[in-house]
Amino acid sequence: MKKFTIAFICFFIAAGMVSCSAQKQKTKNKSAPKDLSKFSQATFASGCFWCVEAVFESVKGVEEAVSGYAGGKESNPTYESVSAHTGLHAETVQVYYDPAIVSYATLLKVYFASQDPTQVNGQGPDHGESYRSIIFYRTPAEKNEAEKYIAVIQKKYSKPIAAELLPFVKFWIGEDYHQDYVKRNPSAGYVQGESIPRIKRFQQKHPELIKATHKY
Repeated sequence: MKKFTIAFICFFIAAGMVSCSAQKQKTKNKSAPKDLSKFSQATFASGCFWCVEAVFESVKGVEEAVSGYAGGKESNPTYESVSAHTGLHAETVQVYYDPAIVSYATLLKVYFASQDPTQVNGQGPDHGESYRSIIFYRTPAEKNEAEKYIAVIQKKYSKPIAAELLPFVKFWIGEDYHQDYVKRNPSAGYVQGESIPRIKRFQQKHPELIKATHKY
């Protein structure tokens, strides 16, 4: 009986760490964020948006990062529809930043340093098209900068860089409970097992970029 109880507990602990999509709730979409009109925007996807949002919010010069969806054709996507991998949207983060403090080139460095850039359609335990890596460029200059950076880091890997380059079209803000998920749920199984280790790996690579108040 004791062995059964231990196995039962371990199963549910492991289940809580399986993937970003393991925990679903019903909620209304997030209302418009605070006035961020004076900040530049950059949009990235690379696996679970909980992790990506927390990574970028830890970077100096980033005012806000918002979790949502982009890259597909479906209007008003929901977490459930995106998780079903049917509408081609990916879990995405919209980054609002001050270019006087952090450049777009530095954001690209943050983006690639916080993921396995060769993993196709996913990051870590999260698999499927909704977790694919995408750089959404807004201008020819951003596209050119991303292409040059990819060419540089490709030399470090034997496998191709998996990140797609797509023109930015539309960002759909995600549901309320996804926003600041890591910050608000530090004890959640997935956050402990995947999010925080991923954030720490990035911060150890680039401690010079991290806000003093955002170290895990």
